[in-house]
Amino acid sequence: MMQSEREGLHVAVIMDGNGRWASRRGLPRVAGHRAGVASVQRVVEHAPAIGIRRLTLYAFSSDNWRRPAEEVQSIFWLMRAYLRLETERLRYRGVRLEVLGRRDRIPRALRRDIEKTEAVTADGTCVYLRVAVDYSSRDAITQAAARATTGAQEIRNSAELLRNRLTEELTAQSGDVDLLIRTGGEKRLSDFLLWESAYAELFFTERMWPDFDAPDLEAAVRDFKHRDRRFGGLPSASYQLETTTGGGR
Repeated sequence: MMQSEREGLHVAVIMDGNGRWASRRGLPRVAGHRAGVASVQRVVEHAPAIGIRRLTLYAFSSDNWRRPAEEVQSIFWLMRAYLRLETERLRYRGVRLEVLGRRDRIPRALRRDIEKTEAVTADGTCVYLRVAVDYSSRDAITQAAARATTGAQEIRNSAELLRNRLTEELTAQSGDVDLLIRTGGEKRLSDFLLWESAYAELFFTERMWPDFDAPDLEAAVRDFKHRDRRFGGLPSASYQLETTTGGGR
């Protein structure tokens, strides 16, 4: 990965609330997903301006296959439309797109569009955009462990070596998640980037994804920058001073 992609924040987003947004307006659920695509466009375009260089979006989980077939097909159709309409704009803006997750179960036409967009945007260095489709973090960890231990007896016998290899497998391209945002009011990770989010700051908002806009993204990043990230250590010196002098809680 280019050094410029490594700089800045890695923000992950669980884009939740499309269906509920539509239902509250008396619209079919697909209308919510369509409105959600517009939110994706806004967030991707605004990300570089506030220091986001790596952005991972949860578009379709492996558990989402349980939804009605008509809704699933509509989601895939909207993904194809997004890729076809946005590929050149992504390239122009220096966005490198990559899709995470299984590809053997999604429609062949969508796979072709994904591969084309990945190829066209491969040289982008402004933002590394990852979109998780038919994705399960537990599956990703399991597969990484299988790759790491195949024919490697020393790794199978060492928890430390296995951990290091899994970290390399799962974070070599994007690094750990700094900030994980979930829209729609729910407060769970839903099998999304579990390994990469071990020390991520979590930000939950009641805003439905179709309503999520640039100011909302800025507010989440601003909140993140005011947090005291300890990574298992003690509070920062300034925070300890506040607590000992009565200035903190």
